[in-house]
Amino acid sequence: MRSVLPIIVAFLSGFIMIASFFFNADRSFLGKLEEDLLTWVTIVGGFTLLLGVVSITRVNFNAVKQKKEDWFYKLLTLIAIYVMAVPAILPSSWSPLFGDEAGSIYDWLFTYVDTPMMGTMFAMLAFYIASAAYRAFRARNPEATLLLMTATLVMLWRIPMGEAFLREISIHLPDYINTFIMKGATMAVQRGIIIGAALGGASMSLRILLGIERTYMGKG
Repeated sequence: MRSVLPIIVAFLSGFIMIASFFFNADRSFLGKLEEDLLTWVTIVGGFTLLLGVVSITRVNFNAVKQKKEDWFYKLLTLIAIYVMAVPAILPSSWSPLFGDEAGSIYDWLFTYVDTPMMGTMFAMLAFYIASAAYRAFRARNPEATLLLMTATLVMLWRIPMGEAFLREISIHLPDYINTFIMKGATMAVQRGIIIGAALGGASMSLRILLGIERTYMGKG
């Protein structure tokens, strides 16, 4: 029963979501069931976030308590989680510092601590990406040479100095790159990847509906 019941629930939930797509929500009870299921997805998602907070608290608290390696950073992680979460959960009617409105503790920390750190992280990642691109884009064969030329044009096109340099060669060159590379070849590849991912998602969904895929129950 522990295996049959989850399979039945997964099958009915998936079947209702698929069938409701073909019926008018205002004229069929399936539309209402779809809305109820989406509401339950939101509720379950909220509980999973709470479970994640409990899990990360337990793991990091044990590491801090036992003074394991890098325990100080784990302590900072715990402090950051609760300093950001607790004031945001408390109602703003208690104090203007609570909630997530402008001027609150959460807003101040997000604006002046979290956002600059994210900007710093992405700025550092740019150098790693450039280093990886230098190692990957070596013209060892015709395909790699084509990739190198295309990547160079796109990177020049994305920065003002590079665009000015391209316009010195031809005033229409940036527009050609945008039309034929970004909206042509790149878009075609992206759509191919999306179609492949959609087919993979559809096949996995079918396996779950039929009870073939049971990894969500902790089984292979």
